[in-house]
Amino acid sequence: MSFEHLLPPSWKVQVSAWLAEDTPSFDYGGYVVGEDERVAFLLGKGKQPAVLAGCPFVTEIFRQLDCQVEWHIKEGDTFQPIKHVATVRGKARHLLLGERVALNLLARCSGIATKSKQIKDLAVGYGYKGIIAGTRKTTPGFRLVEKYGMIVGGIDTHRHDLSSMIMLKDNHIWSTGSITAAIKQARSVGGFSLLLDVEVTSEAEADEAIEAGADIVMLDNIEGEQLVTVARKLKDKWAGKRNFLFESSGDITEANLRERAIDEIDILSTSAVHQSVQHIDFSLKIQVPR
Repeated sequence: MSFEHLLPPSWKVQVSAWLAEDTPSFDYGGYVVGEDERVAFLLGKGKQPAVLAGCPFVTEIFRQLDCQVEWHIKEGDTFQPIKHVATVRGKARHLLLGERVALNLLARCSGIATKSKQIKDLAVGYGYKGIIAGTRKTTPGFRLVEKYGMIVGGIDTHRHDLSSMIMLKDNHIWSTGSITAAIKQARSVGGFSLLLDVEVTSEAEADEAIEAGADIVMLDNIEGEQLVTVARKLKDKWAGKRNFLFESSGDITEANLRERAIDEIDILSTSAVHQSVQHIDFSLKIQVPR
């Protein structure tokens, strides 16, 4: 199976938009190099092992420029730098038209996949058996690529957008007056097919959310012994009466992952896998004809 098969019909239109953004007018550098057929090596660089992610997007970027990409490692594989990850063939001008768009995308997507894998592997090493997830704090217009990187890195994407799942946070609750009222209103329009995730900041709020029928209760910024106590107490109280999951979120990083990765928490959601993540360095080098 290929991760590419997850992509919606609209994704290739996005690729066209990226190319149009990067060359809105004259291609002065392309005029210099012309259209002789050339071969270029795509190299994975950097200073640490990395996960390759974003291959379908890169292939499509060059396809739209009448170039061909031959991948030498599989998407999702970890490579050691410096690695010849792909060979791209086409006219010199076309190779350079796609170069920066492809490299920027690959750097970001692979960076997210690499960080996702690192955090998941760390959690598993601590004995955690729950779900590691990203968040919706993604870059406008680039969410598809960033969520794709999470999947390649082996974690859950969390909700993709506002329509994917009902999430009630502090502003929703304040606007309606209570957690119970907010859940009731959301259920009246969301129906049975959408999960309902409610953000809470205390044991009392979590208890109210469970009683009102939340599917997922997000214990936001509750940490340490308090997190263990609240989760354990409420799971014991509602055992056999309500089905729900506990999610822990808020400033989860590799540094504090061990204390949050506890059996009582079903989901750990963190923006550390995609916000301010270290990009992976790639370069495209046209080979001198022999």
